[in-house]
Amino acid sequence: AASEARAEAARAAVTQAAERIAEMLDTTPEALFETLEIGAPALPPTDEIEARVAKLKRQRDGLGSVNLRAEEDAAAIREEHDGLVSEKADLEEAIRTLRTGIGSLNREGRERLLAAFSQVNENFGTLFTHLFGGGEARLTLVESDDPLEAGLEILCQPPGKKLSVLSLLSGGEQTLTALALIFAVFLANPAPICVLDEVDAPLDDANVTRFCDLLDEMTRRTDTRFLIITHHAVTMARMDRLYGVTMGEQGVSQLVSVDLRRAEQMVA
Repeated sequence: AASEARAEAARAAVTQAAERIAEMLDTTPEALFETLEIGAPALPPTDEIEARVAKLKRQRDGLGSVNLRAEEDAAAIREEHDGLVSEKADLEEAIRTLRTGIGSLNREGRERLLAAFSQVNENFGTLFTHLFGGGEARLTLVESDDPLEAGLEILCQPPGKKLSVLSLLSGGEQTLTALALIFAVFLANPAPICVLDEVDAPLDDANVTRFCDLLDEMTRRTDTRFLIITHHAVTMARMDRLYGVTMGEQGVSQLVSVDLRRAEQMVA
């Protein structure tokens, strides 16, 4: 009777297992056994199998619910990815084109800069010698072999002095040297108008005369019209036309213009 009871319980367990297999895997125990491709002695203990099944179920539940739009989402992401890849290729091509253009511009810029530098340097030396009645001056590129990144240093030697940088000269000499450099640039690339504001303030009468001689030379060599803002009598006497503000009556200002060349002809 005991054996019959155990057998009946075993048959009930087998039946229950078959129902579970049919419910969960939609197959029969025999078909499932064939898919496992193992013999009965190789089956692990029941407790171990149940523990593993429970673990796998927990892992499956941890994945969350099934996304029914997974294929559509994957297609959208794939399309977005392809678009980003195409944009990346276009961007890389644009970068290569831009770098090529920058390289070409840098080469042309170096050539133009060196040509302009050579011309300005030559004009600067000539004008410096004219201003000081002798001496020597030149421009040099420093701090880099690349002209586009190099700095500029002014070397000048007035008559009777040693060759030095601009900062070691006196205030008047610095002003004359700076004027020579400005006019050297104007000779290389003339402009219609040049405005000079109180540039003769640090100069004595002798240097102001040199400055005015240089202005006369510039007006002969260029078509630039020079507008000089000054309070120096020597400079004003050398100009072609004077403009000033006078107050004939208290609180009433009036602009006055005098053509000095015409005045000289009238006096003569």
